Amino acid sequence: MKIAYFDCIGGASGDMLLGALVDAGLPVATLEAELAKLHLADFHLHVSKVSKNGFGATKVDVHAHDNAPERHLCDIRAIVEKSGVSEKVKERALRVFTRICEVEAGIHGQSVDTVHLHEVGGVDAIIDVVGVLAGVECLGLERIVVSALPMGRGFIKGAHGQIPLPAPATLGLLKGVPVYGSPIEKELVTPTGAALLVELADAWGTLPSMTLTSVGYGAGTRDLVIPNVVRLMVGETSSTGPWLSETITVLETHLDNDRGEALGHTVERLMAAGALDVVTQPAQMKKNRPAHVFTVLTRVEDADRLAGIIFKETSTLGIRRTDTRRDALHRHMETVNTAYGPINVKVAQLPDGCVRATPEFEDCRKAAEAHGVSLRVVTQEAEHVAAHRFGIPH
Repeated sequence: MKIAYFDCIGGASGDMLLGALVDAGLPVATLEAELAKLHLADFHLHVSKVSKNGFGATKVDVHAHDNAPERHLCDIRAIVEKSGVSEKVKERALRVFTRICEVEAGIHGQSVDTVHLHEVGGVDAIIDVVGVLAGVECLGLERIVVSALPMGRGFIKGAHGQIPLPAPATLGLLKGVPVYGSPIEKELVTPTGAALLVELADAWGTLPSMTLTSVGYGAGTRDLVIPNVVRLMVGETSSTGPWLSETITVLETHLDNDRGEALGHTVERLMAAGALDVVTQPAQMKKNRPAHVFTVLTRVEDADRLAGIIFKETSTLGIRRTDTRRDALHRHMETVNTAYGPINVKVAQLPDGCVRATPEFEDCRKAAEAHGVSLRVVTQEAEHVAAHRFGIPH
């Protein structure tokens, strides 16, 4: 699997992401051919090598003569839908601009269809968005992980006057995304950059395991006290089998002062909040106290939020945290129609090319209750139907 990591050292904007893709190996001629499919007149790309604090980087500038710098979502939708880019790029581009419009509409108290897009509605922004999405497709990037994003301070001048940083639109787009404060009084992450990364990111956090094949640096316009670049690392997952290698976080603590029902409640809260799994094990601690080892597996980007739940719901005073590699089989959900109704089945691809299908417990339990039969009967029926459908020997 081809994997990429966007390391947003100096923040992120559409042109920085585009520059990083070109620097990492996206041919400029291929990019220009994709952008020509938008059928937008009077624009061209200027691609140059620049230095940012000693780092060689690629700068991509869009030069456009735009008679309509303010557009509605319907205007942008018409441009994208009439273009010749792939259907996947069209769908992703429309999601990006729809997200931006939804946030802007909320800020200005307007509807999504009536809100004006100012800077984000210009030809250069459309080029940045479609160019980045087409570039990702052309490079064949199958999984993308993005670092936490730095938030600058200060003010910028927008269409409505002075805007505090981080810009309200940027903050609205980054809900649920790991961010951190920067002392730099400049806009580091633009709304376009934020919307693109939210669309592209399969995960947020630290550098995932990979065999590195290329590195690219995309330059921003300003010169800052730090390198104003996005660093893109591209590689292949290090495993040789048909599974996914990813970085997850393990949160662990010892609990010797919590009742069993309280732990059960905490497990339910953590699973509902997105934990990958929660495990409790009996233990004997100091002073011969009976206790539990409480372990939570989580995505890196969810670790802080889940740690907060553990602190709130248990008596712990400290949580150990470890980032570790996990090899996970590729799997997806399918629905099979059984004599007891539709049952969701998790289908996993095994290293030898065979598949394994496991009926979802909750679906089987509900079906068993509804039909007055045992859980075992429904589970066996779902397994039999799935085996027939997916060619699994049984």
